[in-house]
Amino acid sequence: MMKFKTFLQYTLIAILLTHTACSQATDHKTDSTTSPKKDKINTEIITGADQISLYIDYIKGKNIGMVVNQTSVIGNNLTPSVDSLLKLGVTIKKIFGPEHGFRGDASNGASVNDANDPKTGLPVISLYGNKHYKPTADDLQGIDLMIFDIQDVGTRFYTYISTLHYVMEACAENNVELMIFDRPNPNGYLIDGPILDTAFRSFVGMHPIPIAHGMTIGEYAQMINGEGWLKNGVKCKLNIIKVANYKHNLYYKLPVNPSPNLNTDQSVLLYPSTCLFEGTTFSLGRGTMQPFLLIGHPALKGKYSFSFTPKSIPGMSENPPQKDKECFGIDLEKMSADEIRGMGSINLKWLIELYKAFPDKDHFFNAYFNKLSGSAELRKQIEAGKSEKEIRKSWKPGLEKFKTTRKKYLLYE
Repeated sequence: MMKFKTFLQYTLIAILLTHTACSQATDHKTDSTTSPKKDKINTEIITGADQISLYIDYIKGKNIGMVVNQTSVIGNNLTPSVDSLLKLGVTIKKIFGPEHGFRGDASNGASVNDANDPKTGLPVISLYGNKHYKPTADDLQGIDLMIFDIQDVGTRFYTYISTLHYVMEACAENNVELMIFDRPNPNGYLIDGPILDTAFRSFVGMHPIPIAHGMTIGEYAQMINGEGWLKNGVKCKLNIIKVANYKHNLYYKLPVNPSPNLNTDQSVLLYPSTCLFEGTTFSLGRGTMQPFLLIGHPALKGKYSFSFTPKSIPGMSENPPQKDKECFGIDLEKMSADEIRGMGSINLKWLIELYKAFPDKDHFFNAYFNKLSGSAELRKQIEAGKSEKEIRKSWKPGLEKFKTTRKKYLLYE
């Protein structure tokens, strides 16, 4: 009788959580023939974390470590999954925080130190501080099961998939199972960009994949395992709690900002295109409330009428490029989600256009650009005056090979 009562309790929880922030799935429509408009479904997406009844009995009684941040939420109230699971009697021993920290309030690139969470008292181990990207054997001491629950945005240079790699590697080496609460990829419809040359491997690009990979965290973890990308070819024991009612082409509106500077739907969807400007002398809107939507430089005064001035914003961009200088360039704020998804590809037009307009071409790019693009090739192509069509043609063989590999690891249509 007691077991039946417990079953009913968890079932009720699951039902209550079904109508979650994941009702963000919509029947996205657009007129573009290249857009992701096929195979849409009119139903609610339910994240892995929200399906408590699928995993609660398995994790209860185990000592749990959780890789989480501010996106790790459950239910309509967007309750942190750590808090939800503690209330359900789950034994959480440690929290592991990625870039931007457990609470998601650290600026991009800022080193985050170990600490204790004020709310729960749990130790928080930073995986983005003092080059401590990978959990150590001591960090995993006494942990029976690690849970990875972070919202990704589907790009190679978004560092949460690099954190995933190191967590998987540490778990494999220390014989700890990794459970992934899978979440939708808001750019899941998009597979585009140059393939990373592993000679340019870094924390903003670890694997030979395109800029936009079109996979969820769960699918990507399967690829990391299957392609032997972990050190010495070790394999991580994975247990993936799948997203319900999800397909890659669905438009998914994130319930929580994935990081401080991705604060709108448009910025998330434009990120695969506009993040490349991080590798230039230009401002891409950091230091404003429209990051990744504004692109400009003081040297373009007189060539563009639109302007903005980056300022220091604590927790977002404390020392942004071109700080306190009026920048002239392009405003992408008015682009709708439909428009952006309708492009069906990474936009190179802005990069090529602004390179041509910039008077000091020798100082347009910085050393970071090749890491972001994944090789030295894209920079050379732009400097040589190659057209967008010519550049895309050079990507095609690598993309076709990647798409074939990707199919082996998909969990969703």
